Amino acid sequence: MSDPIPIQARPAQSASSGLNAADLQYMLFRHKWKILACFLLGVAAAAFIYFRNPPSYVTEAKILIRYIQESRPTVAKTEDSDIRTPDTRGENIINSELEILTSLDLALQVADAVGPRNILAAYGGDEDRTRAAGVVRGGLEVEVPRRSNIIRARYRHPDPMIARQVLDALVRTYLERHVAIHQGRGVLDDFFAQQADQIRARLAQTEEEIKKLKAEANIISLEESKRALLAQLSRLQDELLAAEAELAERRAALGHLAETLGTNAIPTNATPAVAPDVAEQYRMAVAELDAFRRRESELLLRFASEHPFVRRIREQIAVADERKRQLEQEYPALLSTPVVPPTLGLNTNDVAQAVARVLSLEAKLKVLSNQITRVSGEAARVAAIEPRLVELERKRELDEANLRYYSASLEKARVEESLGAGKITNISIVQAPSPAGRDLFEFAKPMGLCLGGGLALGLALAFGLERMFNVAIRRPVDIERNLRVPLMLSIPVIRRRRGWFGSGRASRNGHGPKPDSGGGSSRVAGDSALPATPAGGPLAVWSQNDPMRPFFDGLRDRIVTYFELRNMTHKPKLVAVTSCHPGAGVSTLAAGLAASLSETGDGNVLLVDMNLEQGATQQFQHGKPVVGLVEALEQGKTDVAMVHENLYLVSAAETNDQKLPRVLPRRFANLVPKMKASQFDYIIFDMPPVSQTTLTARLAGYMDMVLMVVEAERTGQELARRAYSLLQESKANVTAVLNKKRDYVPERLRQEL
Repeated sequence: MSDPIPIQARPAQSASSGLNAADLQYMLFRHKWKILACFLLGVAAAAFIYFRNPPSYVTEAKILIRYIQESRPTVAKTEDSDIRTPDTRGENIINSELEILTSLDLALQVADAVGPRNILAAYGGDEDRTRAAGVVRGGLEVEVPRRSNIIRARYRHPDPMIARQVLDALVRTYLERHVAIHQGRGVLDDFFAQQADQIRARLAQTEEEIKKLKAEANIISLEESKRALLAQLSRLQDELLAAEAELAERRAALGHLAETLGTNAIPTNATPAVAPDVAEQYRMAVAELDAFRRRESELLLRFASEHPFVRRIREQIAVADERKRQLEQEYPALLSTPVVPPTLGLNTNDVAQAVARVLSLEAKLKVLSNQITRVSGEAARVAAIEPRLVELERKRELDEANLRYYSASLEKARVEESLGAGKITNISIVQAPSPAGRDLFEFAKPMGLCLGGGLALGLALAFGLERMFNVAIRRPVDIERNLRVPLMLSIPVIRRRRGWFGSGRASRNGHGPKPDSGGGSSRVAGDSALPATPAGGPLAVWSQNDPMRPFFDGLRDRIVTYFELRNMTHKPKLVAVTSCHPGAGVSTLAAGLAASLSETGDGNVLLVDMNLEQGATQQFQHGKPVVGLVEALEQGKTDVAMVHENLYLVSAAETNDQKLPRVLPRRFANLVPKMKASQFDYIIFDMPPVSQTTLTARLAGYMDMVLMVVEAERTGQELARRAYSLLQESKANVTAVLNKKRDYVPERLRQEL
C-alpha cells in the first residue's frame, strides 16, 4: 500500500450562503404540496370574504378644478390675490378640495338631502342622520390621477338607485360648499355696498379740497404751473444779467465821451496813442466778446446751463476774453482809447444817444427786477400748497382704486349669485354620476391579500423548513458547496420488490430493515444459506435486472479510473465505506461494490465486515460464524471465505467470541504487509459510522480511499462536517456518496446529473 493521493473526483465549489435559481426550484418543487395547501387556504379565505359580504353597486363622477377663486374683502385687490391655480404636482389646491368632499358637514348635508331612511334601508333601517352620514363617508372614494386636476369620486351602496342619488347630491352640495367657503356669496354683498358708499363720499370730499387749493393758488395743474414759473423766472434772470452788463458798458462809453467833449484834448484827426492795427485788433476782440455773451444769453433761454451748446459758447467767451486781456496787458494805452474808429469825429449827438441808451437800460433793469419779484412770489405760493395738494391727489387715487375694486366685486358677486352654484366658471362637472353598476372587484384587495398571504405563508414555510429548521444534506450541490467534500456518486431512491442476495423483503436502494442496535449500518438478511462449495453454489450475488446494479457498476468504474489515472498499481487497494450514522446504506454499498469489482475478472476481491453485529457477511452467511480477517490472512483460510467467484467475505471479529479485539488498530498495521502479500486486488472494508468512539477515523489513514455515505434528507450538514473533520485528522482521502437522493424538480428543469 503506497501513500494515498488526494482525491479530486469532483472539485468542491466555493461556499455560498445565497439562493440561486436551482435552489429556488428545488425548494419550490420539494415543498409544492405545502405551498399548494397554504395557497388553497388563502383561496378559501378569499371565497369566504366574497360570499360572506353582500354585493354593492358603484357610481362614478368626475370634477375638473381649473382654479380656485377666493374673495378677500379686507385686502385691496392685486393681480394674484383672488385666483390660485393648482401647482404642477396637483397638491396645492386639490388636497383642500378633497378635504371638502370628505368632510362630515358635507356628508350630513347629503344625508339630509337624500334622507337617512333611504340611505340606511340596506343596513337595517334607521333615521339617524349621523349614522347615515357615516355610511355616506364610508362608501365614498375620491382620488386624483397623477399629474391631473380632475377629482374622481366613486360611491358604493347596496341599492343602485340610492348610490346614484347620493353621489348626485354630493356633487351639488360640494359646489355649494366650495362657493360658500372660498367666495362667500350673499354674505359680502352688504359689505361691498357699504364700503363703496363710504369710499365714494371720501372721494367727493377730497375732490372739493383739491379744487379749493388750486383756486387759492390760481393754478390748474401743479406740475405744469411749476414748470412754467421756473422757465419764466430763468428767462427774467437771464435778461436782467444781460441788461446789467450792457448798462455798465454804456455808462463807461458815456463817461469817455463826456471827458472827450469837455477837454477837447483829443482832436478828431489826432493820432492814437497805439498803432492803428493794434487798436483794430482790440476793437475786434471787444466786439467778438460782446457777440458771444449775447449768444450765451439767448441759449440759456432755451437750454440748461449743462447743455453742450451752452458749454461751447462759454468756452468761446473765455478764449475771446483771454485775447482781450492779453492785448490790454501788452498795450495799457488801450484802456484809455475809445473803442471807435479814429477817423470818426465825436459830437454832441453821440453823447445824447449814449445818455438815452443808459436811461433806457436803467428803466429795463427796474422792470425786470419787479417781474422777478412777482414770479418768485407766485412760485413760493405754489411750493407752499404742494405737499397738501400731493397728499390729496394720492388719497384720491387710492380711493378711486378701492372704489373700482369694491364696485367690481359687488357686481361680480351679484352676477355669480344669479348664475347659481352649478354654473361657476372655475369648476366643471366632467362626468355626471353614472348609472350604478355591480362592483365585481369590491373585495379584490382583501381577497388578493388572502391569496397573496396564503402563497407567502407557503413560501415562508418552505423556506423555513429548507433553510432554518431542517438543515440536512439533500442534493449533491449541498455536499460540494456546503461541506466542500468531493462527490463520487449520487444514488436516487429506488423501490424494488425483492432485496439483494435472495432477500424476500421490499427495500429502498437495496437497504434492508435497520438493526436493533446502533452498532452497524442497515443490512439485508439473506434467505439462502452459504454455499457449500468454494465456487459458491447456485446462489447469485444479484440478478441482471437489479435496479441498483448500474450505480454499483458506475461507482466501480469511477474508482478504477481514479486508481489508473494516478498510477496506483499496487495490490491490494484498500477502500473503506463508512457513514455518519447507522442506516445510511453502508453495508449495501460495500457489498454491491465488492460484487461489482469481482465480476471484472481483474482479480480477487475481499469484503471485510468491520462491524460487531450483522455486517455485510451476514447477507451471505445467514448469521453463521464466518472466517475472521486474521485467520484468512495468517492461517490461509481464504478458500473457506470464498462465497462467489473472485469474491471473499471475512469478518474483523474473532470467530470464537464474535467481538472485535481491542488491539485491532495496532494489529491492523501488522496486517498491512500480509495484505500486500495476499492474492487480493481489492479489499473493501465495511466500516462502522464515524464517531468519537469507533475505530473508523483511526483506520481511515491506512486506506487508499474512504467512501463516506451520506443519506439524503437525513444526514445533517453539521454532522457530516464533523465526521469529515475526524477523517481528515488521519489524513484520509475522503470522497462522498449521496444515497437515497430524491429528485423533486422535473427532469426538463433539472440542472444536476
